[in-house]
Amino acid sequence: MKNAAHTFGVIFDMDGVLVDSAQPHFRSWQVLAEDNGITVTEEQFTATFGRQNADIIPILFGDASPARLQQLADQKEQIYRDLIRAHPPVVDGAPELIRSLYDAGVALAVGSSGPLANIELVLDAMGIRSLIPTIISGDEVTRGKPNPQVFRLACARLGIEPSRCVVVEDAPVGVQAARAAGMRTVAVLMYHPAEAFAESDLVVRRLRDLTVPRLRLLVIP
Repeated sequence: MKNAAHTFGVIFDMDGVLVDSAQPHFRSWQVLAEDNGITVTEEQFTATFGRQNADIIPILFGDASPARLQQLADQKEQIYRDLIRAHPPVVDGAPELIRSLYDAGVALAVGSSGPLANIELVLDAMGIRSLIPTIISGDEVTRGKPNPQVFRLACARLGIEPSRCVVVEDAPVGVQAARAAGMRTVAVLMYHPAEAFAESDLVVRRLRDLTVPRLRLLVIP
């Protein structure tokens, strides 16, 4: 961070916001399912994308013991990282937006349902890991979106009031979580139509449509 005192903060979701990860995530669930003798349809995947593995696995695989659930989750995420490691599908404009916010002295965080290893892989590939000191991953939250826990924790670590934080999301459950945390929201139309984000403060078609002044206006009119 460049400034000791930040006027506002921006918290980014990872999947569907900074990385176009739907297809590799879908493929990783398919591979895991095939290894376990079942199938996962695109409809099932779409209905659960953006939620925590602990919520998704019982839906796709049925009831599982805590140990079995963790094993399946770890296997799935390893498959995903192997799929994207050589060429992470970074969203167009994401590194540039992060750098412009950092240069403007905006406090930055990532609040994601995904594991820390996934997040760090992508941020390293983008060359911006050092610009985002605050990362809240699915590894350290007990309740997934639309519960606001992930964003409340990110806000607390940033040391900024929720009313001065903007959350950038691609999923309706993420927008619901951010609003429940008392934050302003931006919805990026990566995988869902505009009508799914009636509650969002701002809806943009692509991440490149966001600028520092546009984000600042949401919290500092």
